[in-house]
Amino acid sequence: MKKVEKEYSILVENVSKKFKLVYDKPLTLKERLVFWNRSKVGYHEVLKDINLKIKKGETVALIGVNGSGKSTLLKLMTKIIYPTSGKIVTQGKLTSLLELGAGFHPDFTGRENIYFNASIFGLTAQEIDERVQDIIDFSELGEFIEAPVRTYSSGMYMRLAFAVAINVDADILLIDEILAVGDQHFQDKCFARLEELKNSDKTIVIVSHNLSSIKKLCNRAIWLYNGEIREDGDTKQVIEDYLKVCG
Repeated sequence: MKKVEKEYSILVENVSKKFKLVYDKPLTLKERLVFWNRSKVGYHEVLKDINLKIKKGETVALIGVNGSGKSTLLKLMTKIIYPTSGKIVTQGKLTSLLELGAGFHPDFTGRENIYFNASIFGLTAQEIDERVQDIIDFSELGEFIEAPVRTYSSGMYMRLAFAVAINVDADILLIDEILAVGDQHFQDKCFARLEELKNSDKTIVIVSHNLSSIKKLCNRAIWLYNGEIREDGDTKQVIEDYLKVCG
């Protein structure tokens, strides 16, 4: 990373992302007549020439209607998928909460999955040993920590996933709508923990439709519209403009 850009945790430069659409090939004569164009290959451009810089310690919200490209951009930052063109550079240890239960093995217990999942995020066995009780306590799973995660509800999945992610001690935390799952008590607890991380100079990028929570948590919002950045700035102002169009 260039010296002049060391103040940034995430750099997104001229990023576009297209997904290939392959239609089913017609087999019968009737299908060939009715679905004559199904053998064609198409492309759907989800993101179009995105440029943005996120400074270290910023807490940024990505907002927009469904299909605007928010989750795709977050996955690109995590390097789960890669851009069709352009590049994304991140600086620092990164952890993410993008899909509920991603990285969990359904037949492992909650405790076993803590070790499994935390090791994916780069923690050593000793580091996990030191943090495992904090993770269990935060998750509030109690005796269920010894049960296979396939027996968990979606809320229990979220509790465990979030508890692991926030105890990795990463520099960058990426979150996609996962906090919409679970009861109000745990959602409040999660946002309180995010406030702590925000005040400890961590970089947080969050996708959420919970605009009231975003106003409290984030100092910057980026509004994506049809795969492009429509507005980037003060959270309250961006949300106000967004609601005028999409509210």
